[in-house]
Amino acid sequence: MVKALENVHVIITGASDGLGYAMAEALLDKGAKVAVASRPGPKLTEAVKKLKEKGYATVFELPLDVRSEGSVEDAVKWVKTEWGKMDVLVNNAGIGMRTVNPRFLADPQPFYKVTPAGFRDLIETNLTGYFLVARGFTPLMIEQGKGRIINISMNHETMKRKGFVPYGPSRAATESLSAIMAEDLREVGISVNLLLPGGATATGMIPDDLRSEIEAKFRLMQPEVMAEPIVFLASPEAEGITGERIVASEFESWLKDKSEKSTH
Repeated sequence: MVKALENVHVIITGASDGLGYAMAEALLDKGAKVAVASRPGPKLTEAVKKLKEKGYATVFELPLDVRSEGSVEDAVKWVKTEWGKMDVLVNNAGIGMRTVNPRFLADPQPFYKVTPAGFRDLIETNLTGYFLVARGFTPLMIEQGKGRIINISMNHETMKRKGFVPYGPSRAATESLSAIMAEDLREVGISVNLLLPGGATATGMIPDDLRSEIEAKFRLMQPEVMAEPIVFLASPEAEGITGERIVASEFESWLKDKSEKSTH
């Protein structure tokens, strides 16, 4: 039986756990070839092994440090050599508030207490990383005359939440970057869209020792909320859709509105 995404080649950064892993599994389930990209190490190897054990034969391990131009260049070379093409890039790699304040939800810390090194480190991964990876793979997509970029973001509320520097600013900038990328690439047939869960999700960004405390305060969503929209965005149905901001938890109503507008 032919699967919906057979012969669709996808790279997902930060895919060894959390949202990235859930998206990888959803795409593999529909027959896509997926390169699970993350910093090299046992965590990445284990994630790929787990997916292979689930029966997904089209999963690939791609060591990639999004902060390094050299690492991005190596990943581009790998794609050209191993696949010869790529259809979808999912920019998902990121580090969370726990890197600057482990108790960020229970005990928010004002911006002036964030260390310059902590600020730079997070921006370097969450924002510069998206730029470097997109910059690395876009020429290949232009050469092909097609391609899709999906940048993972978060709620606008989180961008303004007390104690959320530098995570909030990193994702606000991601949204600006995405909007400009969409315009820059519109005329060459490459789409750029934003996808976000729509609330706090149970991922590695939440410290284990605070998980029960946080779950009591917030209703955490499961990473699988990203499955349906990511499959749609990689599918032929999403052809021509660009510059959109899609909230995973509201995906069904977004899709309904979209199809109603296109029939009028």
